[in-house]
Amino acid sequence: MTRHTRLFMSMAYWGFAIYLFLPITIMIAMSFKDSKFIGFPIRSWTTDWYGQAIANGEFVSATGYSLLVAVVSTAISMVMGTWLAVLLARKSFWGRGVVFALTMLPAVVPGIISAISFRIYIRLIELDPGMVAIIFGHAVHNVPFVALVVGARLGTMPRSHTEAAQDLGADPLIAFLRVTVPYLKPAMVGGAVFSLLLSFDDFVRSFFLGSYEPTLPVLLFSKLRSGMSPEINAISTLVLIVTAILGLWAERSMRRMNKG
Repeated sequence: MTRHTRLFMSMAYWGFAIYLFLPITIMIAMSFKDSKFIGFPIRSWTTDWYGQAIANGEFVSATGYSLLVAVVSTAISMVMGTWLAVLLARKSFWGRGVVFALTMLPAVVPGIISAISFRIYIRLIELDPGMVAIIFGHAVHNVPFVALVVGARLGTMPRSHTEAAQDLGADPLIAFLRVTVPYLKPAMVGGAVFSLLLSFDDFVRSFFLGSYEPTLPVLLFSKLRSGMSPEINAISTLVLIVTAILGLWAERSMRRMNKG
C-alpha cells in the first residue's frame, strides 16, 4: 500500500468517524444547555434537564414498558432463533432453502411494510393493539438475527463433541443441553443483547401495534412533534449511556466465554 493510499484511507476513516459521532456529541452538549432554545452558542451549562427527565413519571413509565416488551420479545426470539439455527445447521432436508429464506424474511422486509402487515394480521386474529401485539411483532422481527448469530457459532462446533456425548450414553436432548448449549452461550448472549437493543429501539412496529401506553421511542416521537427541547436530549443521552454499557458488557462477556 502506497503512502498516498494510506493517507486517503486514514482521511476517509476519520471523516466517517466525525460524520458518525459529531451529531451524537452535539446532542449530548445540548442536553446540558441552560436554555430551552436548541442551538449555539451555549453560554451556560446545567444538569437540571437530567433531573427533570429522571423525575418525569411519563418517561420512567415508558422506559419500564419498553424494557418489559424488550425482555419478553427477546426471550421468545431466543428460543425460536436458536431452534431454527440448530435445525438449519444440523439437518439436511428437502425444502431447507425455503425454510432458511422464510426465517430471514422478517429481517429484509422494510420496517413500514412489516408494521402494516402485522397491524392487518392482529386485526384478522382479533388481537387488540397493545403489549402482546408489540411483543409478537418484535419477536418475529428479531428471530432472523438470533438465528444468524447462533448459526454462525454452531457452524464452528465439531460434530465429534455431541457424538462423543452420545457414545457415552447421553440422549440427543441431554447432549444438546450439556454440550451444544454451553458452546453456543457466547453467541446466545450476543444475540440476546442485540435483540434486546433492537426491540427497545423499535419505533415503527411499536407505533403501529401499540395502544394508548407508548414505548419510549413512541413517547419521544410524540414529544418531538411539539418541538425539540434539552429534556429530550437528556433522555436520549441517558438511553445512549445505558445501551453503550450493555453493549460493552456483552462484548466483554462474549470474550471471556470464548476464552473459557
